[in-house]
Formats: sequence, C-alpha cells, structure tokens
Amino acid sequence: MPSTTVSSVRRLPSASHRAELRRTAEAAATVFTELGDRWGQLQTSEQLGILAEVTGDYAAAARLHEDGVRDAQELELWTHASFRLARQGRIALLTGDLAHAAALHEQALRLAQEQCHRPAEPFAAIGLALGARRGGDLDAAEARLRPWLDWNRRLGVDSGAALILAELGYVAELRADPAAAESLHREGLAAARRTGDPRALALALEGLAGILPPARAASLLGTATALRASAGTPRPQAERTDTDRATARARAALGPEAFATAFATGEGLPLPDQLALLDGGP
Repeated sequence: MPSTTVSSVRRLPSASHRAELRRTAEAAATVFTELGDRWGQLQTSEQLGILAEVTGDYAAAARLHEDGVRDAQELELWTHASFRLARQGRIALLTGDLAHAAALHEQALRLAQEQCHRPAEPFAAIGLALGARRGGDLDAAEARLRPWLDWNRRLGVDSGAALILAELGYVAELRADPAAAESLHREGLAAARRTGDPRALALALEGLAGILPPARAASLLGTATALRASAGTPRPQAERTDTDRATARARAALGPEAFATAFATGEGLPLPDQLALLDGGP
C-alpha cells in the first residue's frame, strides 16, 4: 500500500465555503443572464446543479440539469448535452428512479459516442453501471465498468479508478467472492489514498467493511462516517444499501453493544492509524 497519510487529504469545501461558492455562481448566473450569454449560463447552471446535489436538494439539481440539457441542445453543444444528461441520470439514481436513470444515461452515452468524446463516454457508461448494480444485474455492471477501469488506470485518473474498483468490489461481494472483493477494495483504497479525497477514502473503507471480520468492519464504518462528516457530505440515503448490509452483518455477529463500541472507536480513530491497521492486514 502507498505511504499516503491523512496529511495529504484534500478537504472538500466546508459548508461556509459551499455557501460562498453558491453566492458566486448565482452572481455569475445573473451577470450572464443580463448579458444574454447562454454559454456562461450553461456553465453556472452546471455548478449550481452540482452544489444542489451535494447538499441533497435533488429537485433543484434535476431542474438545473434539465435546463442545462435544453440550453446545450439549443446551442448544439452536444458534449455539454451529454454531460448534463448524465448528471440528470445521477440525480435519478439518487432518487431511486432506476428506469429513468438508465434512459438518461443511454441518451448521454449515444451523444458522447456520436461526438467521439472520450471523457463524456465513461461518465455516461459508469452511470449505466451504477444503475445496473443497484438493479441487481451484476454481469451488466461489470461489463460496463471493466473497460473504463483500464482507461482510468492508463491515464492515471485515480478518482475514477477508485470509484470503479469500489463498484467491482461490491459486485464480487454480492457474488459471494470475498477474496476478490477484498482485493478490489484494497486496490480501490490505494487509488483513493492517492487522490486524498475523503469521500473516496470513505467509499473504500465501507467496501472493506462488507467483507472483513465484524469488529474490523464496525471500526471501518465508524472511520468512514467520520470522513464523510469531515467533508460535510454524509452518504445519501439512496446509496446506503451497501453500508446497511455491512452494518447488519457486523451487528448481528457482534451484538448491538459491541458493535456500537467498535463503531465509536473507529469514528474517533485518526485516519493514519486506521490505514496502518489495514496495511498490517485484518
């Protein structure tokens, strides 16, 4: 495992910084509207949509991205349209509408392929993979993910590799292949450590919690919860199936009190110490 420690973790913007980002984006949107600059409006609406998603305002995020799709199509900015369709698809996943998410991601993928735009293509394809796994189609999820894992590795995109490895780890877990799941999640953790993103680190720890011994699992879930809290981005309700499964497994094995103790220990454990424990094995 790499030697990256918590000192290299790049914090996401705090709540106050996100509020400032929102004010700045809204001010820019007003200026672009007054100037009649639709390209500028397209850029600001995307940033506002992302901020709305991060803060859990999915209705606002969906509306902003829907407006962005319309504007991009009217301006014939097809790669922008692909990204905004895929962002709409992500919101549909977060609200549990798997069918709508698949339709949006399919549209986004077709546009990306028509434009031969490689960055837009994996964004849409991974969205389809996320929906396939959540819908229980593990083979389709893996088939969508594998080519883009190689692509992210080749380009050194650790953030993308970390997400894909986490998803493949969950596929292996759900296929009852704990050895493969652990290998994939540990590789995902290595990629996450290189990014320094607390959300990526939390995702890798949550994945490992699904297959490591119960006491370790509870501790990892506690550390992941603390990481997400430090970034001000708790795991969305629609994405808690995997952590709920890991939690139920560990709690059933340990009992409620022992689980709560191990979870609290992990929640208070400095990240470098938790990583050192993982480096030494389960």
